[in-house]
Amino acid sequence: MKSQNAPSPVAPAASSPGQEQIVILDFGSQYTQVIARRVRECQVYSQILRFDTPATRLAELRPKGIILSGGPASVYDADAPLPDPGIFELGIPILGICYGVQLLAHFLGGRVEPGQQREYGKGTLHVKRPGCALFAGLPRRLQVWNSHGDRLTRLPRGFVVVATSENSPYAAIEHPHKRFFGLQFHPEVVHTPRGRELLANFVHKVCGCGRQWTMRNYLEQAVEEIRARVGQERVLLGLSGGVDSSVAAALLHRAVGDQLTCIFVNNGLLRAREPEVVQEVFGRHFQIRLQYEDASELFLRRLRGVTDPERKRKIIGRTFIEVFEAATRRAGPARFLAQGTLYPDVIESVPIGGNPASLIKSHHNVGGLPRRMRFELIEPLRCLFKDEVRKLGRALGLPREILWRQPFPGPGLAVRCLGEVTPEKLAILRQADAIVVEEMKRGGWYYKTWQAFAVLLPVRSVGVQGDERTYDWTVAVRVVESQDGMTADWVKLPYALLERISTRITNEVRGVNRVVFDITSKPPGTIEWE
Repeated sequence: MKSQNAPSPVAPAASSPGQEQIVILDFGSQYTQVIARRVRECQVYSQILRFDTPATRLAELRPKGIILSGGPASVYDADAPLPDPGIFELGIPILGICYGVQLLAHFLGGRVEPGQQREYGKGTLHVKRPGCALFAGLPRRLQVWNSHGDRLTRLPRGFVVVATSENSPYAAIEHPHKRFFGLQFHPEVVHTPRGRELLANFVHKVCGCGRQWTMRNYLEQAVEEIRARVGQERVLLGLSGGVDSSVAAALLHRAVGDQLTCIFVNNGLLRAREPEVVQEVFGRHFQIRLQYEDASELFLRRLRGVTDPERKRKIIGRTFIEVFEAATRRAGPARFLAQGTLYPDVIESVPIGGNPASLIKSHHNVGGLPRRMRFELIEPLRCLFKDEVRKLGRALGLPREILWRQPFPGPGLAVRCLGEVTPEKLAILRQADAIVVEEMKRGGWYYKTWQAFAVLLPVRSVGVQGDERTYDWTVAVRVVESQDGMTADWVKLPYALLERISTRITNEVRGVNRVVFDITSKPPGTIEWE
């Protein structure tokens, strides 16, 4: 795994001359990524660094401001994650959020104690100092979202109270001279409705940032940096047909043209018409060199008789690496291997200190290919979030059906075909899944949801079709809404739409006589079934 502070492989450097940025020090909050996204929505570049990043390193980056994230620890714990005290001497505006405001108090002479009454959920903020730049243009009374057990009981010297809440006399504080600010609540979450404006005030009014972070600027800079690094060498890219690898392919092709070869592996577990769509869009429309590898028989043969979900995933992963490695040899000599790694993939794969709860993903493909494949890695999307990737793809001219494709698991339909995976079951699942997607699009719901798909259950039941009794399979329909896939809620689809989906599947898909609708959120369930 790569360090969070490691140089980004061919992703525009945050410290490029003239590029303004806000640095977020991560203390393990589940909302740290959301803070970064909110800053970027202000058209200002943001990057997340470890909580203990040295002040000297921050000085080199020359950020316009620093945000201290929340976190699950207490500042008085023996193993609490603490920043380099030198950050308070950099002369840079600092905003501490939740645990971050407690750090301000802890380091600058205030006091933090366990709260007699914890604050979780909605609260009301009363602004006492409306002249504070953070609250410019905002009302004196605000709904906010709290998530803390500790609270400030004594202000550090030089700080003044800006706002209070029901259980906190220091819900917002400010040091006017040093431009240090602290918020006991979370402005970044949607449950603080005016929180985006508050963060925008910090970024623009306090830190003085303009609006330089745009996809047009990123595109031009990325193309220049890719060309400078690649030179005349060749680049290989594993193309899956998903949003990330598709945008990476289009960007690399813009930069180096025919020096790029995309390898598309058909593992036999793809959605309906996936191979045809990928070959049409990238091979014929964009004129990108595309090497098509049909390994479907090999994958399905190795999955024969396997029912355990984890074994299926491991077989698919090992087989893909084997097939892809052989494909790279057939593609000819190349120096670089490109991946569609996104910013969340990088920061979620790095634990915060010794806190295992902060390691959200342990399975992601960050540097996951064998060391024997001696390529230099290019990750041109490494500093982008998913919504930014789609904006970049739009600037590159990718069609809507590619850009707004819903997430699809790496093991493909194997995780939606419960039990043994067979060609017959996959045919049933593909047809049912295609109906779900068609009806969701026809009803105007597809692009409003995070994922909508069919699952083939290893359950057979008695049914009646025509004048005959049947004993056929059950299909579950799963439709969820989410911001990032970390949590999700099931979508309350209209009954008429559910009826059309069910009727079409039972009428058109031979071997299915029952359709059920999954109404489980994440947590306690997961989005996928396996």
